[in-house]
Order: sequence, then structure tokens, then C-alpha cells
Amino acid sequence: MLKKTILLFLTCWVSISLQAQTVEELFAQAQLLEKQMKDAEALVKYKEVLQVSPGHVPSFNQASLICGREGARQKDKAQKLEYFNQAKIYAFEALKVEPENPVANYAMAMSWAYIGAISGAKEKVAAYSETKKYADLAIKFKPDYAEPYHLLGRWNYELANFNGIEKAAAKVLFGGVPPGTIEGAITSYEKCNQLKASIIQNYLDLAIAFKHNNQETQAMEVLNKGLRLRPIIQDDQIYKAEMKKMLDAMQ
Repeated sequence: MLKKTILLFLTCWVSISLQAQTVEELFAQAQLLEKQMKDAEALVKYKEVLQVSPGHVPSFNQASLICGREGARQKDKAQKLEYFNQAKIYAFEALKVEPENPVANYAMAMSWAYIGAISGAKEKVAAYSETKKYADLAIKFKPDYAEPYHLLGRWNYELANFNGIEKAAAKVLFGGVPPGTIEGAITSYEKCNQLKASIIQNYLDLAIAFKHNNQETQAMEVLNKGLRLRPIIQDDQIYKAEMKKMLDAMQ
């Protein structure tokens, strides 16, 4: 009986060890694909991790963020929404396991921001309210987390540019437009740069905010800095092309 118990224990231990090794290896492969700017392939690999380890929060997080990026690349609105809803589901699953995980909260904030960007006035206002909520939570749980500050910059910029219909929807839902301003956008973008100076999209968005605020000298300085950065994610070359076009038009 003792021998059978020991054998069963050893069998279970070996099985758990092999599974852990498989999860670790699959996750490393997914991360490598993401670093190689192969988002679609990385997403497939993160899904494989989740098949082996259904509660693997880092894979939920990255799958959510990639779904958001992949959705933004689609031309068809229905396809965009499909990806964005999937991003929200992955973030939700991560938060069920670790409610205070900063990346999971950021991923949820991003999914709502993506959804808001393609929605009608009422849905956009509601989605942006969720965006702010989860971005704030991400920063609460990790104060030096740069990416949520970039998102808050975009949140401020979008709210500052709400049209009349969107302002009316905000008044009905929340009693008025939340306090988003161009100055708030600039502050958030600059905070993002202080924490992490390699996010190329942040330079583009900061330059746009500076230009909108009639600060063209600062905008040009930011564009020149951003153009010197090395691309990290799949869309960075597009952002750099936009920065160059913007800079050429300002010179």
C-alpha cells in the first residue's frame, strides 16, 4: 500500500512538473513571437498556454492586449468589435483570478477604450467611463506603470474633443462631461515618457496634443525624439511614418 501511495505521488509530481515546464516554455515562445512583432502568431501561442493552464493570468493579459491591437488593424467594424470583445473577455478572466493585477486592469481599460472609439455617442461615453475606471486601478496597483498614463492621455484628449451629441450623452448618463482636458492629456503623456521613454505612440500622441494646444515648438521636439526610437511593437513603423509626415508638414 505504501509503495502504491509513493508511486502515485511520484507520478503526480512528474505530471505537474512536466505541465509547469510546458507552460513556461509555451509562454516564453509566445513572448518571443511578440517581441518579433508577430502578434497573430503570439496570440495563438498564448491560447495554447491557456489550454494547458486555464488560469494563467499573464497569458490572459497578453492575449487581451494583442486582441485589442489586432482589432484596431481590421478594416471592418464588425471584425474590430469581435476582437475588442474578445480582448475584454480575456481581461475579465484575468481579473477573476487576480483582481488587483495591474496589467489585467490596464488590459480591461484598453478593451473599453477600443470599443468606445468605434461606438455611438451614448456607448462611447459609457465605454470611456470604464476606461478611466480601470486605468486608474492599474496605476493604483502599480504607480510606476507607464502604459496606463498613455491611455489616460488619450482619454483626456478624446473627452476634450467631444462633439455636441457626445456631450449631451454624457450629461444624460453622468450629469455632464468628465473633466478631460488637453492640458490633462499632455500631463499624462509626459508622465508616461518619464516612466518609460520607449513607447513610440506616446510621442506621436503627445505631439498631437502639443500642436492642438498651439505649442508647435514642443510638438516638433517630441516628434524628433520619437523618430529616433527603435520600433518595439508591430504598429511602431506606422506611428513613425505618421510622425515624419506631421513633422514635415510643420517645418
